[in-house]
Amino acid sequence: MNKQAFLDALNSTLQQLTADERHDILEDFEEHFAMGLEEGKTEAEIADSLGSPQQIGKELLASYHIEKVETTSSAGNMFRAVWAVIGLGFFNLVIVLGPFIGLVGILFAGWVVGIVFAASPLLVLANTVVFPSVFEWFDLFTSLVLSGLGLFIIIGMFNATHAMRSMFVRYLKFNARMVKGGVKHA
Repeated sequence: MNKQAFLDALNSTLQQLTADERHDILEDFEEHFAMGLEEGKTEAEIADSLGSPQQIGKELLASYHIEKVETTSSAGNMFRAVWAVIGLGFFNLVIVLGPFIGLVGILFAGWVVGIVFAASPLLVLANTVVFPSVFEWFDLFTSLVLSGLGLFIIIGMFNATHAMRSMFVRYLKFNARMVKGGVKHA
């Protein structure tokens, strides 16, 4: 593969990035080719030593999406980072997607429990409006206790969501480093 074919393949893999970011990356790889040619290597040897442009593009996209989720925490950015890391290798489908689905399930369940508990007095009042003969003070007081518990759960879920997001981003970064060539110990 010559220089232009390598750069074209890399550019097509990086279409999700902005034109400026792609331009900077391609300039860096053009410098790799220039330095290799000065050392007497052929374009094909340089391209072979760099590796697959598609794999390099996937690694760069994964790094980009992980950095983006660190700066702007949103569900969309998190999903894009997860899919970018999964795209690094088939093995990541199990290693990344499984824990991600588990964490999302735990967070979802916690939020649902907190919201339902917090809204329980409204549910008792709605039940009283629909079936006035079934009202009992015990139900109202129990729902007020559950409401307080629900508010504590919601406060805890704010902290748990933030902590799990941070831990999962660290896990994605660790996984991406492993796929790229292993973790270097200091």
